Amino acid sequence: MKFVVQRDPLLKSVQDVMKAISSRTAIPILTGMKIEAKQNGIVLTGSDSDISIESHIQAEADGIVNVEQIEEGSIVLQARYFSDIVRKLPEQSIEIESDEQHNVTIRSGKAEFNLNGQDAEEYPQLPKLNTDDSLELPTDLLKSVIKQTVFAVSTMETRPILTGVHLKLEDGKLNFTATDSHRLASREIPVEETNVDFSSVVIPGKSLNELSKILVDNDETVDIRVTQNQILFRTKNLYFLSRLLDGNYPETSRLIPDQSKTSIHLNTRDLLHTIDRASLLAREDRNNVVKLSTNGNGMLEITSNSPEIGHVSEEITADSIEGEDLKISFSSKYMMDALKAIDSDEVKIEFTGAMRPFILRPANGEPIIQLILPVRTY
Repeated sequence: MKFVVQRDPLLKSVQDVMKAISSRTAIPILTGMKIEAKQNGIVLTGSDSDISIESHIQAEADGIVNVEQIEEGSIVLQARYFSDIVRKLPEQSIEIESDEQHNVTIRSGKAEFNLNGQDAEEYPQLPKLNTDDSLELPTDLLKSVIKQTVFAVSTMETRPILTGVHLKLEDGKLNFTATDSHRLASREIPVEETNVDFSSVVIPGKSLNELSKILVDNDETVDIRVTQNQILFRTKNLYFLSRLLDGNYPETSRLIPDQSKTSIHLNTRDLLHTIDRASLLAREDRNNVVKLSTNGNGMLEITSNSPEIGHVSEEITADSIEGEDLKISFSSKYMMDALKAIDSDEVKIEFTGAMRPFILRPANGEPIIQLILPVRTY
C-alpha cells in the first residue's frame, strides 16, 4: 500500500475516527485505526464495538487533489501514535507506505517515522446495513435536535434504557425524547413520506454526542438507516454506526400536563442570566436549588439561600403572568440546561402547582418541550 495525502483532510478524518476508538477494549486490534487505500481515495475506520466510524477522503473533491500516487492496500496502525504523528508532521504533503511485513513508513518534509502495523484482515468487518429503508434529514437540523435533547439523558447505568434518546416515527413526525426521570427534553420534526420501517428505537446518548461533534454545519443531508440493533448515519464522506439500546422506553407522553394553573411569558436570556446568578449561592449538596415566586405586579422573584454562605434575590419583569400566584423550587442546573436548549428569544413556562412538573416551550411555537420536576424544600 502506498499513497501521498494532504495533511489537513487527513487530520480531520483521523480526529473524527478517533472518537470511536477506546484504549479500554477487550479486542486489542480495536485500539488501532484501519487505513485502506483505494483508487478513489482512502478510508479510515475506527470502532469500539458500540460505535464505528468510517471516514472517506476523496482522491479529488471540488477540483482539489487530496490523495495521489495511490497503490491499493490496507493496514492497521496504533491509533494514538498515528494521530499524534499526523498532528505534528512538518509539511502539508504526507507519504504513507507499507510493506509485506506490515511495516509502515510515514514521511513528511525531512521527518520519517517507521511504525509496526497489523494485518487489516484481522480487523473485524463492520456490519453492512443494506436496508432500503432510509430517512433523510438536513445536517444542521439533526445537530440542533441532538443539542436540544441529548443533555437530558440519564448518566446512571441503573436504568440503561434512560441513557439513550428515544426516536419515534409516527404520523409523519419524528420525535426525539430524552429523560433521566427528573427532567425531560423532547423535540418533534415533520418528515416527508418515507418507507422507513421503524416505529421506535433508542440510541445511546454518548453516540449522539460524538455524532454531533463530527457532523459539519452545512446544507447537506444525513441518510439514516435502522436495522434490528444498529443505526447508521451516512453523509457523503462519513459512515457513523451505533448500536441501539435494548428494552422498552417508558411512555413519556402522559408525564406532560395538558393544562396549567399559572402561565408565564418572558425573555429567555434574561431568565437564564438571573438563574445563573442565583445559582452562585445555591448549595451544592441540594441540587443547586433556586426558588421562583410571583409577586402580583408582573414581576418574578428568583432567590437562593445557603445558610453557611448567604442569600441572593433578584427581580425580573415578565412579559405576562396569567393564573394563580406561585412559589416553586427547582434545580438551577436543570433550568439553565432547558433554557439553553430553547432556540427562541421568548419562553413560555406553564405550571400546574408547586409540586407538579412544569413545562418550558419556545414562545414562537416550535415543537420543543422541556419538562422539569420541582424540588421539595422544607
